[in-house]
Amino acid sequence: MKISHIEHLGIAVPSIEEALPYYENVLGLKCYNIETVEDQKVRTAFLKVGDTKIELLEPTSPESTIAKFLENKGPGVHHIAYAVSDGVANALAECEEKGIRLIDKAPRNGAEGLSIAFLHPKSTQGVLTELCED
Repeated sequence: MKISHIEHLGIAVPSIEEALPYYENVLGLKCYNIETVEDQKVRTAFLKVGDTKIELLEPTSPESTIAKFLENKGPGVHHIAYAVSDGVANALAECEEKGIRLIDKAPRNGAEGLSIAFLHPKSTQGVLTELCED
């Protein structure tokens, strides 16, 4: 697997509207995209810090994984996403070959039109890991 960079850090928040003033007014970042990813039951907001993005994740349904995360752990860092230059499917195959537990067996569509897949935190030192196309 060839990781080119950290694509983004995912942060779970109960409300994007309530979280944005901190990121924009205190940290001086600018939100450049807000979108809903229906199949993941999440609304996302993106901000940039240099070449890395911050993705704010707001649940759109009580059944979403973000709603469950907020219920169990509260707001905070949800995942780290790495951009892979050799393709998400290849990276998944390599991870599975090395005994990593996969959440996604195949790439799926994520925010910003990227192909993504998740690795289970029980196999990744406790960190939910997302692989994104480069």
